[in-house]
Amino acid sequence: MRWCCFLVAAAACAQQYQVFPRVVRQGETLRVTGDAAGARMNGRTIRLFPQSDGPRLGLMPVPALAKPGAYTLEFLDPAGAVLHSAPVTVRDARFPSQNITVSKAVSELKPLPDEAKTVAAVRETVTDLRFWTEPFALPVPGCMTSPFGVRRLYNGKPGGNYHGGIDQRSPAGRPIRATADGTVKLVRMFNLHGGTVGIDHGQGLVSLYLHMSKFALQEGVSVKKGDVIGYVGSTGRSTAPHLHWSLYANGVPVNPLQWVRLKPCSAPAAAKARKR
Repeated sequence: MRWCCFLVAAAACAQQYQVFPRVVRQGETLRVTGDAAGARMNGRTIRLFPQSDGPRLGLMPVPALAKPGAYTLEFLDPAGAVLHSAPVTVRDARFPSQNITVSKAVSELKPLPDEAKTVAAVRETVTDLRFWTEPFALPVPGCMTSPFGVRRLYNGKPGGNYHGGIDQRSPAGRPIRATADGTVKLVRMFNLHGGTVGIDHGQGLVSLYLHMSKFALQEGVSVKKGDVIGYVGSTGRSTAPHLHWSLYANGVPVNPLQWVRLKPCSAPAAAKARKR
């Protein structure tokens, strides 16, 4: 009887604390729910926030450079003590590589003195109120020329980084729309990022939109999904009009293809990507 009671209690505990999905690829996001203040995995701790329609929720990002393998996600009380643990498997996403041909002028662009710091502060924003709901919307209707996670080469030379967002083909001047509700935290013209808008969607989720030709709003305003926030351009480190946009979960770039449906372009620009 004792063992029966123990098994029943363990099953109830497991139902109280949920991680979805349990198997993810590098660059994806875990949805963590349960009666806990936070969660921790691989040295990263996130908050779980109260929801109006269910249990507390937090978004645990799996970095694109995370080592594939078995991990343990821990649910934490307010003092940081472990309430429950769950296994998570991270699989190799097998990101392709992609060569980008850039002019000397573009390759030699230098960031503004505060550019990296300003953008980092926005993408690491974590606020208590949740504005986002699903499904998310595409910011422009164009197909995908460059997916999340590709290893970037510039003029055949390694760039030392991976692509932290998605590039969509789009003509210059096309309206760019907010992918979800939120508060505009950044509207700036930068040297590398070009025309940039950053939106806080709440509870650790942030979106950034780059290379705009001009803006349609100001910092501090609230937006709804589908509102026009700016227009497609080729400012900053860009070789042609397009939109680069990215999602950040608790400060870490994550694959937007978990949140939207988007097909790759069949043109040569997309075909340059090749598997490692």
